[in-house]
Amino acid sequence: MKFPGPLENQRLSFLLEKAISREAQMWKVNVPKMPTNQNVSPSQRDEVIQWLAKLKYQFNLYPETFALASSLLDRFLATVKAHPKYLSCIAISCFFLAAKTVEEDERIPILKVLARDSFCGCSSSEILRMERIILDKLNWDLHTATPLDFLHIFHAITVSIRPQLLFNLPKLSPSQHLALLTKQLLHCMACNELLQFKGSMLALAMVSLEMEKLIPDWLPLTIELLQKAQMDSSQLIHCRELVAHHLSTLQSSLPLNSVYVYRPLKHTLVTCDKGVFRLHPSSVPGPDFSKDNSKPEVPVRGTAAFCHHLPAAGGCKHTSAKRKVEEMEVDDFYDGIKRLYNEDNASENVGSVCGTDLSRQEGHDSPCPPLQPVSVM
Repeated sequence: MKFPGPLENQRLSFLLEKAISREAQMWKVNVPKMPTNQNVSPSQRDEVIQWLAKLKYQFNLYPETFALASSLLDRFLATVKAHPKYLSCIAISCFFLAAKTVEEDERIPILKVLARDSFCGCSSSEILRMERIILDKLNWDLHTATPLDFLHIFHAITVSIRPQLLFNLPKLSPSQHLALLTKQLLHCMACNELLQFKGSMLALAMVSLEMEKLIPDWLPLTIELLQKAQMDSSQLIHCRELVAHHLSTLQSSLPLNSVYVYRPLKHTLVTCDKGVFRLHPSSVPGPDFSKDNSKPEVPVRGTAAFCHHLPAAGGCKHTSAKRKVEEMEVDDFYDGIKRLYNEDNASENVGSVCGTDLSRQEGHDSPCPPLQPVSVM
């Protein structure tokens, strides 16, 4: 979203006005239902949203796909009285509809593969039948404004009005900062307590909370965005409180003092006692560890499981678990939105572990430092 001066502001204002108009047509007030065997309870709704979030990672889809799938599911549940036993079929059908709407053709999962690998308990024909029911109930209109759409717009407006917003975060580009907020927003979308607010209100509350941490004049800017969106200030205050509380549970759920180690393609390194690592066979491909656009993928060779002692190197400084988790998860969102601000791709470099370069030593295929035999303590 790079436009010269006033044209940029006009474009963003037009997008915001159009999205709010679209949301007003689609959004319905959430009425909590009494948990019974005939109704989908709020906790069941949250569980299935979290399941869809896992499917998004499993099939490597865009966050926009998950956001649209969640919105379609909530719209459908607000329209009909659904039995809990059909919830997984409804959710996977919404997910498939969202993927066909958002993703490129080559990224859309094959229906048989989606039904098999998602363990939804539905056949392909059942998903197609449920898909037709959802389309009929939603009047074949799937193009709704999601909370993620509003997050993109509000963030772009904020950066345009206050370019100094990210001065306190010199290592983050605007798109990387937006990726962090996207991760938080997707977490909040799995909270039924926040369904009482429109997606635009939820996105503005998150942007406002982030501005409060970064700039001293966050309140006037929040009021300006509030006026642009024509929202109620009292609802924004209430939404901010609930969002802040929900995000605090996300931060407190991260493990403390954990060390994340390299997981190669064929094996998995897991932490044992202090200074000890075990190598276990694994059929799951290791994730791409991306830091500053560097993605080392070097498999560790060998078949026998063993236990070695890794001597502590002097001056080795471990990165906190929270930072490691953010680096691994946020890059997934960053890859999808880094072109939003026309940012150039950084050159790819191989990272390091504990401050030591991942260099191959003579006679070793592994990028990790050589391991020493376990000594008897």
